[in-house]
Amino acid sequence: MKYIVALTLSILLFPASILKAQESAKNNNVDRYSELAKNIEIFTSLYRELNSYYVDDVDPNKVMLDAINGMLEELDPYTEYISAADIDEYQFQTTGKYGGIGATISEKEGMVIIRSPYEGSPAQKAGLMAGDQIIEVDGLSADKKNSEEIRQLLRGQPNTNLTIKVKRAITGQVLTFTFAREEINVGNVPFSGMLNNGIGYIRLDQFTENAGVNVANALKELKEKGELKGLILDLRGNPGGLLNEAVAVSNVFIDKGNEVVETRGKVKEANNKYTTPAKAIDLNIPLAVLINRGSASASEIVSGVIQDFDRGIILGQTTFGKGLVQITRPLPYKGKLKVTTYKYYIPSGRCIQAIDYSAARNEDGDAPSIPDSLRKTFYTKAGRIVKDGAGIEPDITLSVQSYAPITISLITKDLIFDYATIYRSKHSQLTNLDPQTFALTDAEYEEFIKFIEDKDYDYTTKTEKMLYDLISTAKNESYYDGISDALKVLEGNMKHDKNQDLIKHKEEIKSLLESEIASRYGYQKARIQVELKYDDEVRKAIEVLESSNQYKSILTVKK
Repeated sequence: MKYIVALTLSILLFPASILKAQESAKNNNVDRYSELAKNIEIFTSLYRELNSYYVDDVDPNKVMLDAINGMLEELDPYTEYISAADIDEYQFQTTGKYGGIGATISEKEGMVIIRSPYEGSPAQKAGLMAGDQIIEVDGLSADKKNSEEIRQLLRGQPNTNLTIKVKRAITGQVLTFTFAREEINVGNVPFSGMLNNGIGYIRLDQFTENAGVNVANALKELKEKGELKGLILDLRGNPGGLLNEAVAVSNVFIDKGNEVVETRGKVKEANNKYTTPAKAIDLNIPLAVLINRGSASASEIVSGVIQDFDRGIILGQTTFGKGLVQITRPLPYKGKLKVTTYKYYIPSGRCIQAIDYSAARNEDGDAPSIPDSLRKTFYTKAGRIVKDGAGIEPDITLSVQSYAPITISLITKDLIFDYATIYRSKHSQLTNLDPQTFALTDAEYEEFIKFIEDKDYDYTTKTEKMLYDLISTAKNESYYDGISDALKVLEGNMKHDKNQDLIKHKEEIKSLLESEIASRYGYQKARIQVELKYDDEVRKAIEVLESSNQYKSILTVKK
């Protein structure tokens, strides 16, 4: 019951600024806080009776966690309780740092394997390789443990030793490694470099600590390599992170003293306007920012700021639409509450929040999107029209790149991963691989086809799915008997031929094989370099940056 008392007190006392606001509130706010106190009393009394009289013992931790999560689910997905057990993961999300071995792991056919060591990590330096099956960690068997349980065993304070036993793929050799954990810093700029014709590229994966500094340094290094005719900033799939780092990244391209974001919330005293604090690294190099549905929060601030100041062009797909800001508040027993406190507004004045969590939920329990009729019009610095309420909409919309069903099956069945493991084993003498020039030969692709001959990678093509839906509908509507013969002939003609699909989608499959194989030699950087060679969105960004007339016309107000 101590926990209940502490929780009750933390709610009543949280935060001081709200108490100050309560003192000056109108009668309806006073009534609201009276209702809050009344309901807290009801809740504690209910739990006391439940604990005393329920037929079975009640686990206070589980009941309380379920109650807290149930309450928070009625608000928005970003307001959440972080228990003491989850603090390390939360800190990793905000800092990109943790104590461990520096490798991604995953479950595969009932085993937990090393998916990819990070370059320069303790795991890589010790000799662990992608595909290694984890058998033991510090004498504890990995049998029947899931990846999260193994992850917790691998993590720990830097400079503490651990012993890990693995079974090497292909050879089956059992190896034992003993080494020290280190502080792992998962870089937020995994790759930057020159592409072609003087076009630079910077990928930013997350807005963790020093994102602004790292982007600035990457740009400076690109400038030192020669004439920079254009720059691509890749924010695709970047879920966001720290607000101050969004300001810092914006400041790389937007000069000192410009407002980039304003936060507004219920606690007026804490509302803020954030301006760029320093001189920009560059104000003139043509800039293209890549975004997609996975770009959210801080990514949307940066891409929105670039768009509002007409500093560059935005390409890709409309972003996620998260215009909310969270802060953390301390709770008893080392827990935290991550709570949505503000909406943010970018320089044009728009808020890009796409979901109205204050509105009534639909039948599925989901909050509705903001309707087009309620979206307001705003203007960039040059007078271009932009709208609020639906994320950042690109200046050039590009279709989403998708894989063929056979390719998706090869990925999900881990056959591309497994072939890369075989390739690395066969080419162990190859200590370095140039991702810029590396390409599988036709003979090596044939080897891959032979490798998967007896493997299960069945799949349904889109056309087959449409046919099956037609057959199902015909049966439901009693038309099937009359057209069954024709449908069977059609089904026979359409039945996919795996070998033909392997030829038809050869370039697509080959690109994934090459990037996976390259990662076995050059880790994440090499993987990205290979992926860029096949990236249609990057190609389009290069095309626009190389065309001065097209670039300028996009940033010019049409009269």
